Amino acid sequence: MISVNNLSLYFGGQDVFSNISFMINKGDKIGLVGKNGAGKSTLLNLLSKNLSPNSGGISIPNGLVVGYLTQDLDFEDGRTVLEEAKTAFDYLNEIKVKLNHVNQQVSERTDYESQSYLDLLTELHDLDERFRMSGGNDIESEISQVLSGLGFTQYDLNRQTSEFSGGWRMRVELAKILLKKPDILLLDEPTNHLDIESIIWLEQWLKKVSGAIVLVSHDRIFLDSISNRTIEVAFSKINDYKAKYSKYLELRKDRIEKQLQAKKNQDKFIAETKVLIDKFRAKKNKAAFAQSLITKLSKLEIIQVEKEDIGRMQFKFPPAPHSGKVSLTIKNVSKSYDDLDVLKKINLEIVKAEKIAFVGKNGEGKTTLAKMIVNEINYDGEIKLGHQVKMGYYAQNQADFLDDDLTILQTIENAVTEHTTSNVRTILGSFLFSNDDVSKKIKVLSGGERARVALCKLLLEPYNLLIMDEPTNHLDISSKELLKKALLAYDGSLVVVSHDREFLQGLTQKVYEFKNQNIKEYYGDINTFLKERSFENFKQLEASQKDQKIKVKHKSLDKGSYIYNKERKRKINQLKKEIVKIERKIDALSDILKNKDELLSDPIKFKDLSSDKEFFKIYEDEMKKLKSLENDWTIKNEELEKLI
Repeated sequence: MISVNNLSLYFGGQDVFSNISFMINKGDKIGLVGKNGAGKSTLLNLLSKNLSPNSGGISIPNGLVVGYLTQDLDFEDGRTVLEEAKTAFDYLNEIKVKLNHVNQQVSERTDYESQSYLDLLTELHDLDERFRMSGGNDIESEISQVLSGLGFTQYDLNRQTSEFSGGWRMRVELAKILLKKPDILLLDEPTNHLDIESIIWLEQWLKKVSGAIVLVSHDRIFLDSISNRTIEVAFSKINDYKAKYSKYLELRKDRIEKQLQAKKNQDKFIAETKVLIDKFRAKKNKAAFAQSLITKLSKLEIIQVEKEDIGRMQFKFPPAPHSGKVSLTIKNVSKSYDDLDVLKKINLEIVKAEKIAFVGKNGEGKTTLAKMIVNEINYDGEIKLGHQVKMGYYAQNQADFLDDDLTILQTIENAVTEHTTSNVRTILGSFLFSNDDVSKKIKVLSGGERARVALCKLLLEPYNLLIMDEPTNHLDISSKELLKKALLAYDGSLVVVSHDREFLQGLTQKVYEFKNQNIKEYYGDINTFLKERSFENFKQLEASQKDQKIKVKHKSLDKGSYIYNKERKRKINQLKKEIVKIERKIDALSDILKNKDELLSDPIKFKDLSSDKEFFKIYEDEMKKLKSLENDWTIKNEELEKLI
């Protein structure tokens, strides 16, 4: 589908990419990974043709439809959510206009025997067929399905897009891209503004996409669920792994270990050879031998070990000051905006060192309650801090509050208090800001870098109650892991608002779901909550099915229904058998290719094989066969899903 050939890009004398090449094929679900600032979003920009490389190129076939969700979008006002979503079908609307026009002409003509009338009927038939085959009759249904999956209610559909926040408008843009069903999807952090339910829905949708996907995400579970291939961006190069994210981590570790061993062996050989050269160089009868060794070394291809990106944040929260048994009490708290009730009669108590999570759909009041706790907005009822409780707050858009005109160093120096025990530069170093980095102005930083500065400020003072609203936004996977580790070790109370499932796993003792102006308590972490919610949904589904059964209770199945069900079961069993056979072939071929990959990763064996053209021809044929089997497997599973 898309071919990237020897692509290079540099900014201000710094290499972003240096001679990278790879292919994107139909059915590829690529997870694009790397630390913040490595170039992931830049690569998506290049693939979308919004950015041009300095050298090399990207080959995209004519007619290939690309859908690109970027983090920075310009929104247009003047349409409702439904009207905006319908723009995804502009091409169908054009067909509809032509169809209506031709229909009108046909109805007005009376020369039924003329050739021009027959031509008009042919055009009418062709347009109608194109409209129908492109799903023109199902537009409303598809729009409703996608918008509902992304969290919009029926009421929302007729509201102006300008009434919604940037996050919700981003959802509309995502919906439009999904509805267009492009040949390739380029998605840059699509889950950033989604709640857990919408993330799970999006996972299921993307799994069924038949085209290619290139995905940047710091949601490890989401990434692992969708990807079948991982491209790592690091040090202006890429490393391509034919595996999902979790498997990539294993393969990467294994690959680097093998490289290190090969490098160690080569270094030993070089050192021993140099000893021989020094030994025989001065001897006349051995001078020629010494020279041959020198020549041999000069021709030796030095093994380059992939540098592992070891830059990781290292921090811990200051010890929580002594406080009373109860950290926070909320009694009969309500919040309304005009006639809109957000929260009603909320009661909640947080004890010392307790960690809780706020979850639920966007707009249900999670952030609102967090802001009420820190006294940013007015409310009805009582919110009371416990004895000697000192509260720290990390807002969802905390990074936006930083002064763009200050440097990183100035920002932290201005926030220093008498409680700060470490040197400012040492603190910044633990957040990966060192040397010249600290002189960068806030306005030139990436979203991830700004988030790190905001987190750094939070650590300058000790708190015994932390309120954190979406603290993982814009953080890369390794940084999120370290933040979670620091919060697990934190000995104060924690209230965290988050949609990040992996981040919440094992972090909290309680989960509060926000729904219908109220909260519901779940003991345990996010996994417990998701299991219980699924069970509740299943019970609801059962209830709806019972209602449906009552409606059709007196209807009997005819012979046709029986035959249909019998044939359906037969097809299901047949497909299951075929899928098992394909899976066995994939496993066998994968083992063969794995052995060959190990041979190719060994520099000595690779040198021996480099002249064996037959080996590489067979290798290429096997790779193609594996790809074909994987495509067959996908098709069979899609057929099975439709029947089940």
